[in-house]
Amino acid sequence: MRNAECGMRSMRGEPQLPGHRLVAGDHSAFRIPHSALLSLLAVAPLGTATAQALPPLPDTTGFGVHVLALARAPDGAVWVGTYGQGIYVLRPGAGTWEHSGHNVDTAAHSISWDFVQAFGFGPRGAIWYGTVGNGWGLSTDGGKTWTNWELTQLGPEWQYVTPNGIVTRGDTVYVATADGIKLTGDRGATWAEITDSAGAATAPHVVGRIASQYVLALAAGPDGSLWAAHLRGLARSADGGRTWSEFPEPSPCDPARCVNRIRALAADSGGVWVGTERGLYRLDPTRGLWVDRRGRANCGRGPIIKKCRADIPPVQRLDRAPPRDVYAATPGGVFRYDDPLSICDPVRMATAFLPLSAGWYAVGRPTGLASCRFDQGLTLVGVTYRPPADTNTQGLKHTWFQRPIALDDQAYIDQTYRYGSTMGGAFQQHQGVEFNAPDGTPVHAIGDGVVVFAGPAESGSLTVAIRHDRNLKADGGQRFVFSTYYHNSKLLAAVGGRVKAGDVIARVGNTGRATNDHLHLEVHAAATDSVPLIVDPGERFPRYTANPELWISPLPGTGVVAGQVWDGRGEPVRQARIFGLTKAEPQETPFSYVETYGERAHSDPAYQEHFAIGDVPPGDYTLAVVVDGQRLSQRVRVEANSLTWVVFGGDAH
Repeated sequence: MRNAECGMRSMRGEPQLPGHRLVAGDHSAFRIPHSALLSLLAVAPLGTATAQALPPLPDTTGFGVHVLALARAPDGAVWVGTYGQGIYVLRPGAGTWEHSGHNVDTAAHSISWDFVQAFGFGPRGAIWYGTVGNGWGLSTDGGKTWTNWELTQLGPEWQYVTPNGIVTRGDTVYVATADGIKLTGDRGATWAEITDSAGAATAPHVVGRIASQYVLALAAGPDGSLWAAHLRGLARSADGGRTWSEFPEPSPCDPARCVNRIRALAADSGGVWVGTERGLYRLDPTRGLWVDRRGRANCGRGPIIKKCRADIPPVQRLDRAPPRDVYAATPGGVFRYDDPLSICDPVRMATAFLPLSAGWYAVGRPTGLASCRFDQGLTLVGVTYRPPADTNTQGLKHTWFQRPIALDDQAYIDQTYRYGSTMGGAFQQHQGVEFNAPDGTPVHAIGDGVVVFAGPAESGSLTVAIRHDRNLKADGGQRFVFSTYYHNSKLLAAVGGRVKAGDVIARVGNTGRATNDHLHLEVHAAATDSVPLIVDPGERFPRYTANPELWISPLPGTGVVAGQVWDGRGEPVRQARIFGLTKAEPQETPFSYVETYGERAHSDPAYQEHFAIGDVPPGDYTLAVVVDGQRLSQRVRVEANSLTWVVFGGDAH
């Protein structure tokens, strides 16, 4: 069947810029002979008697250790990256975990950040790690000391490393990020970039271009090819990243929902396995076709593997093991595909995966690390009894605006730094929400109104502010509603102009105090119509901000959870962590817990909530929080397009 019959024409990358001199005066640092390839996808047993029973990770919170990445070094050591707790290492023959964490003392040579979701291993003992929000690092002494590339070295980009987004090929290391791919052939002495047309305007040493700089997954095949998934589809390079063939996403986009983003890749000699938000797919690059499980052209480009009479849920991680097994870690369990049989295992909310030995594997979860053995039969997933929820949905107290980033762009909210959050005490209390998106992404007005500010604000951040036509009646009075949009690269709205919901008012950038390309959105419910109180370059904590997740529509098919947490004295509990919700998207900024507001954040005048979070998948959850040393829990039910209200403590409230 010809490519045209399925609409799958392969597209060559655009002409490349002149190469940057890294080593020996040419691109030899990026020319990788097959004899030097390190097959990251080939899995061999650990070779230790305890390989099937990993010890539990140390848990100091009582809610488990949120595992983001699992990898095995060439010496057999198991490396674990976590959400906020750094790195754990289990050496061969050891019975306890070693811990590496961030230290503010620069002389300590620690890792740069405790949110770790990628590892890579190179020749001569090189160990690489990547973080959520502060770059990456290299150790050449087994993890005792680290050399880091973070904000100081990288500038206002390249901070967010893709999950499992580090690939090594001989001396060449590729680090995939939300701003493109960085690569080095000399252990970081010099770097080059693979990015898109917008990124090429600022990247210093471009050696290759892909269709979108926002990279979601990276993998290397045994034939020396590189595979990169990004917001616009899938790309393959056969020459170390200098030129790329582009393929569209594996299934047509539903205009009413977010695109079917590729979240995980596993390449082999015959093509690439692709894990997405809708299941598991396979691409034959030779024919340029998405194929079914028997290699036949799949014109519908639908999922090719079933789990227990249903499609596999969104794929978090893919791995391969000899001779042909493919393992998929998903929120609904771990699945093994060894044609023609699919086997599923009831390990819920799997976030990371590592084959250990024949029939055994390790699974990372938001609550810790499990060592498991595959059941050799089909096991139904998710048919356990759940008690009824204590709480139900309630009516909205004000209607929703639109989202500022279109669903077919990058409409997800950064889950690590929501309104009122401190990212576990790492940052100041946040006054808005972040939409991580590539430079130049259109920014849309969330509602009708008049532009009241357009220009540089804090630290030169290009900013737009809109006073909306809609007002809010609360607290016995009227509130004026504003929205503000920060860090743009270009402004397309002018003061005094009227805008409608959905109008493009700016382009995403990283102007001002920013560590990556993103939109910072604030919503203000102000007691007075005063623009200086809404946009003040000298004010880090505006007095009228409200949680935008109570004001903008949640993603299609999801809901909102909000509520209060009271202590024994009847006071709101500040910066408490609420565990129990599970969210798969976006995995590049993973979700772990909700934080109640500190003294710098504000409750919505209509709700008087202490926390709120949107885009929650429907289902029954058990939420838990520690108040006055006591663990409190509530069962909640989340429904699409609805708000669920929950209260902890303080029966009088």
